[in-house]
Amino acid sequence: MVFFFDPFYFIFVLIPTIAISAGVQLWLRRTYATWSQVPNHTGLNGLQVGRTLLGRTSLQPIGLEVAPGTLTDHFDPGANVVRLSEPVAGSSSVASLAVTAHELGHVQQHQTGSALMKVRSALVPALRFSPTLSYICILLGLVMNIAGLFYLGIFFFGLMVIFTIMTVPIEFDASRRAFRLLEEAGLLVDDNDRRGARAMLTAAGFTYVAAAVTAILQLLYYVALSRRE
Repeated sequence: MVFFFDPFYFIFVLIPTIAISAGVQLWLRRTYATWSQVPNHTGLNGLQVGRTLLGRTSLQPIGLEVAPGTLTDHFDPGANVVRLSEPVAGSSSVASLAVTAHELGHVQQHQTGSALMKVRSALVPALRFSPTLSYICILLGLVMNIAGLFYLGIFFFGLMVIFTIMTVPIEFDASRRAFRLLEEAGLLVDDNDRRGARAMLTAAGFTYVAAAVTAILQLLYYVALSRRE
């Protein structure tokens, strides 16, 4: 029986996945909505925060760019550039302060040769085709009743799960570094800045926890299904 119509899948994977993902995303968006309305005490927007952190800390110079969209902020190690979403780049809110610092926390990980970053980067080539191959192998293995093909699909999906799990400590480490960079640069002026920055960084980190939990649930389901079949 294909897992799309399996009640076990709906009860133990699909419903928990939707609930966890929606709950964490709601928490993040509410936290962002709250602290994006609170000005930080430096009066600096996201781009200015980035430049200040690069100038006042041990970070080596990198590019800062503006990217379209909301919460699309990311560090691109290949281009050696941090891209800030338009609301973050142009706003002088506590949320912009925290988001910018988080991305520069990733920059510091890259520049200092974080072991976890290296291992995760090594998995990237293997993950290029893993999602497609995993689902193809799993579905064909079920439909054609070929156990070896199904197990191969589980293997490819397992690679994605490992990557997702490894992302969690990397993201929390980036948030820890972000807070330290803000303190080092003197950009956390009062307790309100600290409280808001911590709230933003914590909520953002738990989005990756949610992704890891849901990926593990999916993998456990495939393993259980292989034994049932």
